[in-house]
Amino acid sequence: MPNSLPLPTPKLNAVSDLDGRCDCLVVGVASGTDAMPEMPGISAMQRKLIDDWIRRGEISGKCGEVFMVTTGDADVPLIMTIGTGAKQQRSDGFDLAATAIRKLTKRQRQRVVIDAASLAGSDNADAVVAGALAGCETQGIYQQGDPPQFYVPTQIDFLGTGQQQVTTGKIIGDAVNRCRRLVNEPAGILYPESFAARAQKFGNEVGLEVEVWDEHRLESEGCRAILAVGQGSARRPRLVILRHNGAADPNEAPIALVGKGVTFDSGGLSLKPSEGMVDMKCDMAGAATVASVMRAVAQLKIPRNVIGFCGLAENMVSGSSYKLGDVVETRQGTTIEILNTDAEGRVVLADTLDVAVGHQPQAMVDLATLTGACMVALGREVTGLMSNRDDLCGEVRAAADAEGEPAWQLPMFSLYDEKIKSKVADIKNVGEGRWGGAITAAKLLEQFVGDTPWVHMDIAGPAFADSPLPHRDAGATGAMVRTLLRWIQSR
Repeated sequence: MPNSLPLPTPKLNAVSDLDGRCDCLVVGVASGTDAMPEMPGISAMQRKLIDDWIRRGEISGKCGEVFMVTTGDADVPLIMTIGTGAKQQRSDGFDLAATAIRKLTKRQRQRVVIDAASLAGSDNADAVVAGALAGCETQGIYQQGDPPQFYVPTQIDFLGTGQQQVTTGKIIGDAVNRCRRLVNEPAGILYPESFAARAQKFGNEVGLEVEVWDEHRLESEGCRAILAVGQGSARRPRLVILRHNGAADPNEAPIALVGKGVTFDSGGLSLKPSEGMVDMKCDMAGAATVASVMRAVAQLKIPRNVIGFCGLAENMVSGSSYKLGDVVETRQGTTIEILNTDAEGRVVLADTLDVAVGHQPQAMVDLATLTGACMVALGREVTGLMSNRDDLCGEVRAAADAEGEPAWQLPMFSLYDEKIKSKVADIKNVGEGRWGGAITAAKLLEQFVGDTPWVHMDIAGPAFADSPLPHRDAGATGAMVRTLLRWIQSR
C-alpha cells in the first residue's frame, strides 16, 4: 500500500517584530481604511508603498480580497494584504489565514510572517494560527511528483500575539488537519481495524485512555446492529472509546461525543450507483471528528471529563450482507426493520449511542454524514442540528456561530415518531419516502438516547467538498472540530 504524505508541521512561533528576513509578510487591511495598520519593523518605504495602493483603490479591504505587493526590499520582498472587511471577526480570522498560506504554496517559502492582530484582533490570534496550519493541508496526500505541487512553508511566525495563543492555535489547527487526513484516506487504507489502530496510537500519544472493542467484544456486548451492518465485509467492525479525565472531581458526569464511522459505504444490497459511491470513503467523517477532537481536548488539558465513541463498520455487498426485510435487535433491545441497507449509519449509531448512554453523560453530541435529505433542506455548507433539548442545541449553535461554521436547527416534533414505526418490528430504518428524511433519521437515533440531553449533527453536506475554496482544498473539510472544542470549553 502507498504511504500518504506526512501531516504538515511548519515551525510556528510568536514574534514581537519582523527581526530578519521573511519571504512574505501578511497583513490584514480593513475596509474603509486609508493606511496600512501600525506594525513594528515595517520601513517607511514599505508603508508608503502599501498606503499608495490603498489610496488608489487597488486595496479595498473587502473581506477575503488578496493583493500582492513586490517591495524590492531584500529582507521583506513580498507583502500580501488580505481584506478583513468592516469588522474583524474570529470566524474570518481562520479562513483569512488559511487563504493567505494557500496563496503561498506554489513554491517553497522559508519564513512567512503573519500579523495576527490585523487579521482578527489580538484576542483571536489562536484562530489565525489554526487557520494558517489548516491552510498547509491538501487533499493531494498521495501526490509524489518532483517537484511537489504543494509546498508547506518551513516556518510561520505571528506578530501581535503570545506563544500561548500560538500553541493553542497549533493544537486546534492540527485537530482540523488530522480529521481531514483521516477522511481523505482511501477506504483500502482506512477501514475499521486500521482506523482503530490510528486512534489508539494518537490517543496514547497525548494521554487519552483508549479502549477498542473487536468483533468478539461487540458480540459479547450485544452490539448486533453494528455487527449487522459490517457482516457483508471482510473488514470486521470495531468500536473505539477514548477517555479524557480532566475534571478535578473524577466522579463528574462526562460529556459524550459519538461519531458514525462507516469507513466505506457501498449502500450494501441497496447498492449506490458509481457516481454516488466514489466519495464514500468520507462516510466516517463523524468518527474522524470525534477522534480528532478528543486528541485536542487532551492536549488543551480541558478541565472536563470527556468520552468519545466511534462506531466503525464497512457497508459492503456479499452473500453475508444484511438484507432488506431483516430485523435487527439492538444492544438496547429495540428491534429495527431494515427497509434500506443504505440507511446504515443510523443502525451503527443505535448501538454506539447506547454504549455512550451507559456512561451517564451530562450531555451528548453525535456527528454523522447521515442523510442526503439534510443537504436538500440546508445545502452543502450547513450542518443540521436536531435535539431533545433546545437549550443544549442553543449552546452548540452559539459555538458554531462563533467559529463561523454554519449550523441550523431542524424541528423534532412528535408527529415524526409515527413515520418510523414498523408493522414488523419496533421501528424501521427509513421514514416515509423523501419527506423529512433528515428528521426521521434523527428520530430513530432519539430512540437510543433516553433522557440524556442530546444534539445530533448531520454533517453530510459540510464534511466533504467537491470543489476548493480560497481557504481550503476540495475533499475533507474538518467541519465542526472547532465548534465542538469551543462548546466543550464553554460548559
